[in-house]
Amino acid sequence: MSTTALSLDPALLRARLDKARAAAAAVGVDALVIAPGTDLAYLLGATGSSFERLSCLVVTPGEAVLVVPKLEAPGYADAPADALGVRVATWVDGEDPYALVAGLLGDAGQVAVGDVLPALHVLALRDALPGARQVLAGPVVGELRMRKDAAEVDALRKAGAAIDRVHARMGEWLRAGRTEREVGADIAAAIIEEGHVAAEFVIVGSGPNGASPHHDLSDRVIEAGDVVVVDIGGPIAEGYNSDSTRTYAVGEPRDADVRETYAVLQRAQRAAVEFIRPGVTAEQVDAVCREIIAGAGFGEFFIHRTGHGIGLDVHEHPYIVAGNPLVLEEGMAFSVEPGIYQPGRWGARIEDIVVVTADGVEPVNTRPHDLVVLPA
Repeated sequence: MSTTALSLDPALLRARLDKARAAAAAVGVDALVIAPGTDLAYLLGATGSSFERLSCLVVTPGEAVLVVPKLEAPGYADAPADALGVRVATWVDGEDPYALVAGLLGDAGQVAVGDVLPALHVLALRDALPGARQVLAGPVVGELRMRKDAAEVDALRKAGAAIDRVHARMGEWLRAGRTEREVGADIAAAIIEEGHVAAEFVIVGSGPNGASPHHDLSDRVIEAGDVVVVDIGGPIAEGYNSDSTRTYAVGEPRDADVRETYAVLQRAQRAAVEFIRPGVTAEQVDAVCREIIAGAGFGEFFIHRTGHGIGLDVHEHPYIVAGNPLVLEEGMAFSVEPGIYQPGRWGARIEDIVVVTADGVEPVNTRPHDLVVLPA
């Protein structure tokens, strides 16, 4: 079993549990059944792991109980269960954990189960609780997680500064004659050197590979004149993630339209960030980016949403996308990352993580947005 304990203040976690209870009650949910993962980390300070044996945190108005197989209980030793007033209930092979959970829930009429709880557990709980209606816990816990508190914003600042330090070193690795995979390995090592606990993802999209937004790494040899998209990030000890993209050129770009096109991207990204403040909507921010890029004739080459929320997960709510009328509030954190991708030629993306403040926005990434031309 792999359980990661996070460096979180028990008083903060207690407040989150109280908020979760209140949020559940406000929407008529009698109990939460939280799966191992980032929702559990948010409420308990430990991620846990999910296998064929049921593990979950059961939160009712009166108590919170961590239900775990006895053989996996030691993995939660560093979680502050006692300090949070969370009781640990263990079970052993041959016992019925679903009956155990049902006993904790009593006559609950509506039970919210974690979004990532495996179907084998969801269906077994349904059988054990025939009188209860199951709904997703995401709308309850996700609403809390979407609004970052001061400690979470501090963690995002720390993560942003750490990934900025990696981008600042890109000239150490990115040059002609090396493969994307070789460059990516060096970047992954630097992500950890600069303060992360893991390299969650490393994208090095050189030349035509840069036109694929979620390109990973390949054995393509980087050439002089290539435009290279570098999208990197990972978690720090507090569990919060970085995610930042910068676009580089290895020597002077070979294509004559690179600088002019890239200037459009810069203008769109800057305008979107400057537009953000409490009261505007997620779809309006997306529209600011999209209108500038489309107005310059590149609309068909901007093929993804403008941004995604970030925190304990790299991708979480809110999503900055057309059709999302969500009104932005102080504490919401997300990426602003427009891109222009020309298949078979090259691509470019600029990505910062930003946090909505009381009267505007704070980017947690501060590296320059200019096209960085490195020696070939």
